[in-house]
Amino acid sequence: MRKTRRPKGLAHAGELKSLIGKGIEARARQLRPSLKHVSHPHPDDMGNLLGNLEPDGPELRSSFEDVELDLMAPRAGKSTGIAIPRLLRAPGSVLLTSNKSDVFTVTRRERMKVGRVWTFDPQGIAYTERAMWWDLLAGCDTVEGARRQASHFVSSVNDDSSKKDFWISAAQNTLTALFHAASRGGASVTDMLAWLADPGERAPIDLLRDAGMQAMADQLQGTVRGAVQTRDGIYETARQCVACLLDPGILAWVTYDPNHPQFVPERHVQSQDTLYLLSKDGGGSAAGVIAGLADATIRAGVVAAERMGGRLDPPMTAILDEAANVCRIADLPDLYSHLGSRGISVVTLLQSYLQGVRVWGEPGMDALWSAATIKLLGAGLDDANFVDKIARLVGQHDVKTRSFSRSPGSGSSRSESYRLEQILPADKIRALPKGTALLLATGIRPAMIRLRPWYKEPNATAISAAAKAEVRAITDRAEARWQYQRPASWAESRWPSRSSRRSERRPSRSSNRTRRTSSGSSSSG
Repeated sequence: MRKTRRPKGLAHAGELKSLIGKGIEARARQLRPSLKHVSHPHPDDMGNLLGNLEPDGPELRSSFEDVELDLMAPRAGKSTGIAIPRLLRAPGSVLLTSNKSDVFTVTRRERMKVGRVWTFDPQGIAYTERAMWWDLLAGCDTVEGARRQASHFVSSVNDDSSKKDFWISAAQNTLTALFHAASRGGASVTDMLAWLADPGERAPIDLLRDAGMQAMADQLQGTVRGAVQTRDGIYETARQCVACLLDPGILAWVTYDPNHPQFVPERHVQSQDTLYLLSKDGGGSAAGVIAGLADATIRAGVVAAERMGGRLDPPMTAILDEAANVCRIADLPDLYSHLGSRGISVVTLLQSYLQGVRVWGEPGMDALWSAATIKLLGAGLDDANFVDKIARLVGQHDVKTRSFSRSPGSGSSRSESYRLEQILPADKIRALPKGTALLLATGIRPAMIRLRPWYKEPNATAISAAAKAEVRAITDRAEARWQYQRPASWAESRWPSRSSRRSERRPSRSSNRTRRTSSGSSSSG
């Protein structure tokens, strides 16, 4: 890759000591008691690799208390230079969300060497057979948990979580009551869907009363007994929010199954296991379920950290790739303010700042931006307003100019002056080469870094071979599923055999003979 010249005014190695060598090691020893008696910790046990300082500087690492926000266009290096290396190097448990199989393909077999791999793939992104289930209602035994679960489904169909009209808000309240009733009453997700289909069903109201939730039961009953048009509008909106659960292929992943192990977030966060959460985006996606499981796992990490004295050790790594499409956790901006202090190293990957605004609103995205202690801005940022804002944020520097003048009788003179110029103009930010990124770290001047894609690391050959084997396995599974699902007569109806097409175009001689005989019989009659 062509090295990028460091513009004057950006940070140099001397200003980045807290992200280099002894600086990052000292911070790691403070954050991780388990390193106390380790004389030479592995670099990956001390911090998250960000990249190398341009043009030929040292490698830079963030600490495990940093929370990260990365913005770059598609195919600019998010997967190869950030998500995959971060997952391969993670010292503790891992959570990954994505709408593609690329990260899964490269990392699955490597992660199997250090712990168990859980793949939650309800829509067949990697064509994995279901080998697990998760109890969607497990965390709904509290009102807060039920409300959070409802919010994930609402956010999956509602842009800008900060703006909710009457129908969306009412639907979320109704889903909260139904989730809580199902959890407290020992009902299933299928039962909850049946209650949604029939607003007159009294079971959830009775279950809430039995659980001592009188006020919530009264609220739900008030909705059911309200004006028919209003009630039907609320219930229809709620049905749309959880419509993905009508797909048996998705529902099976959140339904009790004695033949498969149950994924338990509380166990996962204290292991070295890996959880892949894969979903399509757009209509019919399982994004609400993905967000729910991601949130449940992150919150389990927070609880476990509190039991360990405030911080997970080793830290948990959460990589929220395509978060705006498949993992819309409504209060993610608020969570960012304290996840780092819990030993939960989270990185959210977005294609642009505006993509985040669409999901969390302007105030929410501003809060997420402000809370992120590490920000990487990569290639392909085309939003003029945002790029101008970054150019101003990077700042200006003094540029020396020399002038020369000559006048008759007095000879010549030289002078020097200084003028202010932007360190990194907007057009330069927009034209950042792929594989590079502008690093904004709290308390440090901006720096230009070069990402470290996994395929350029010393172990790339072995990982690449494993990835190719994984691709072949996915292809075989896809072919097997296609063969299984197509109707028996599908191929013949779509592509008749050559002999069939020939017989359709030209009747056989016996058929012609029969036709002539029939015709003659008719005329003689």
